[in-house]
Amino acid sequence: MMHDPIADCFSAINNAEKAGKKDIVIRHGSNSIRNILKIMKENDYLADFKEEKTYNDVVFHLTLKGNINKCRIIKPRMPVKKNEYIKYEKQYLPAVDVGHLIVSTPKGIVSHKTVLGKEGGVLMGFIY
Repeated sequence: MMHDPIADCFSAINNAEKAGKKDIVIRHGSNSIRNILKIMKENDYLADFKEEKTYNDVVFHLTLKGNINKCRIIKPRMPVKKNEYIKYEKQYLPAVDVGHLIVSTPKGIVSHKTVLGKEGGVLMGFIY
C-alpha cells in the first residue's frame, strides 16, 4: 500500500544507488515526481529519465550516474521564508554548497539555489 509516492520514489533511488544498479523503474509517477527528476537531471544526479504512459499510470525509467549519497523527503513538509534557506541547508545538507533542497513554490518545484533570497516555499526533500 502506497501512502507517499515521492517517498517511494526517493527510497527506490536510494536503494538502487546502494545496490550499484544503473537502471531502475519508478511506477505510479506524477507531475511532482517528473519535476523532481528534472531537478535531479539538471544537477547531474541522473544520466537520463524517460516517461512512459500506460493505460492507467505513468512509469519512469531512470538511468543513474552513481553519485547520489542520500536522497530523502522531509516530513512533515515545512514552510520556509525566503531568508531561512540557510538554516535548513545547515540542518539537512552535509556542507555548504553540497547538495540541493527541493522546494515547492508557487512557481513550481525547484532547487533552493534558484530561489535563494527571492521566494519562500515548502521543503519537500533533499539530495546530495
